[in-house]
Amino acid sequence: MPASDNKGKKKTSRKRDAARAGRLSTGRVTLSDVAKVAGVSSMTVSRAINRPDSVKPQALEAVRAAIAETGYVPNMLAGGLASNRTKLIGAIVPTLTHMLFSGSIEAFNSRLSEEGYQVLLGVSGYKQADDNLVRTILSRCPDGVLLTGTCHSDEVRRQLLAQDIPIVEGWDLSRPPIDMAVGFSHAAVGRDVARFLIRRGYENPIVIGAQDERAILRRDAFLEEITACGLDAALSVDTQSPSTLEMGRESFARLAEQGLSRAAVFCNSDWLAHGVIIEALARGFRVPEDIAVVGFGNLDFAAYSSPSLTSVRIDRAAIGLHAANMCLARLKGEEVREKVIDVGFDIVERQSA
Repeated sequence: MPASDNKGKKKTSRKRDAARAGRLSTGRVTLSDVAKVAGVSSMTVSRAINRPDSVKPQALEAVRAAIAETGYVPNMLAGGLASNRTKLIGAIVPTLTHMLFSGSIEAFNSRLSEEGYQVLLGVSGYKQADDNLVRTILSRCPDGVLLTGTCHSDEVRRQLLAQDIPIVEGWDLSRPPIDMAVGFSHAAVGRDVARFLIRRGYENPIVIGAQDERAILRRDAFLEEITACGLDAALSVDTQSPSTLEMGRESFARLAEQGLSRAAVFCNSDWLAHGVIIEALARGFRVPEDIAVVGFGNLDFAAYSSPSLTSVRIDRAAIGLHAANMCLARLKGEEVREKVIDVGFDIVERQSA
């Protein structure tokens, strides 16, 4: 090997050793730190990260070794700002403890990851999406946003529209969307469950549900349909959000202690419905002969409880998949012909009603 090459390598090695000894006494590892350790320019490090084919093999190997040694994580947000893309898609859901939303987000994330996007997740609770949470998500410059529901403040609507990015509202079609929407009619769910119970001759209809906006839509439509069909007004029992099995047991216990003997109960979640069934059986009621029960969500356990639970089935994975495809189509510059997609629902009849 020529002497000049040895001198060059020794010089680079000394620079690397000096960089290792003096770099980052405090603070976050930067691209410049990687460049010092690798003995190359910051521009070479940037090209190695973003366009590795344009970097000579020896330099590329040195950069990769320096990244591994320092633990450097490239700032993709900074690169994204330069190209007007961050590869982030924001998603706001009420909770992740409910399989309805977690199943939808899983499908959403899976589809987006196929195209190199990551989901930036925010949890709002069962209320109108918090304005601060929306602003926080938008401050990360996402390439698109998925929201739960269509009820948003005027300020949030203005902020979302000002971003000029794909906006998809999921789980609710009760209002015109800001941009695009995928979901179903909660009011139609309430009406159809009321008709289902009436057709089967059940008496004394009751609805038990939480006070989030979508549950209220189902409850109100159920109550209105019962009255419209000529029956006495149905009883409504309110619970907190999110619904739990315990709330179902407690709600039915109060009803039983007030003298309830026969009823057809529509619960605004399968967890509530399961709790109602457990409490009814524990108190000696027959299900469905004395107490008929319909849930909402058709969660995985509904078919395997005893008695098995009649429930409203929603294709939660389809909601996530459609939402992801809507965002991706817009990001690719394609026309989204169906800006509102109704995934529908159906009532799965089992032993409880």
